[in-house]
Amino acid sequence: MSNDTPLVIAGREFGNRIFLGTSSYPNLQIMLDCVEESGTEMVTFSIRRMDLEGHAESPVDLLDGYHFLPNTAGCETARDAILTAQLAREALETEWVKLEIIGDRETLYPDVEQLLSTTEELVKDGFTVLPYCNDDPVICKRLEDAGAAAVMPMGSLIGSGMGVANPANIELICRRAEVPVVIDAGLGTASDVVQSFELGCDAVLLNTAVAKARNPVAMARAVRHACEAGRAAHLAGRIPKRTHAEASSPQMGLVGS
Repeated sequence: MSNDTPLVIAGREFGNRIFLGTSSYPNLQIMLDCVEESGTEMVTFSIRRMDLEGHAESPVDLLDGYHFLPNTAGCETARDAILTAQLAREALETEWVKLEIIGDRETLYPDVEQLLSTTEELVKDGFTVLPYCNDDPVICKRLEDAGAAAVMPMGSLIGSGMGVANPANIELICRRAEVPVVIDAGLGTASDVVQSFELGCDAVLLNTAVAKARNPVAMARAVRHACEAGRAAHLAGRIPKRTHAEASSPQMGLVGS
């Protein structure tokens, strides 16, 4: 879009605003095809679930040229998350990390208290931290103040496909944030992507919505178009919502009036 500007996180520019996860695809080739069709420049994966020993071909090898965002999925304590981030830095030579610390196994809600303190600690250690958090404007602001390079509020429960459960909160987070807002978790289809951008999000992170679609490659293509449409609509500016009708054609000078 000619009237748009690149997404910038921690000084790095991205021409595409979709971040794509690499797990749960039917097979490796479909994952690679989805990455290509989505147009993404940023791929994320769980360090705790990846073989970094070099015994077999891994997504790291196959996705050379993409920006890697390792995540701490599966961590339930600050200690585990910090060790996982340090492992990713050593193995992949990247300071970037998507920080996840889960506080409840049923809902997979983040542990906010540990998330804040761990963000501060990792930032002090030189990491570029993108924390996954709940859709709370106060928490997002505190994470920003702790040094997060972007905030990643949940749309709804991880893997649920319920879309944006609380659009009012997401819109408020976007309006107040001074760092990029990347909606993460719960998106289920292209229309959820459009809504996320219309609310003001700077990017979206998808995994299950693409990987578990009936046709993952077609869904990857759909969300790429949805990203473009939603972002363009946000920049264009929607009309105000009204509780009454307002004719789109003039009322004066009509035939018979």
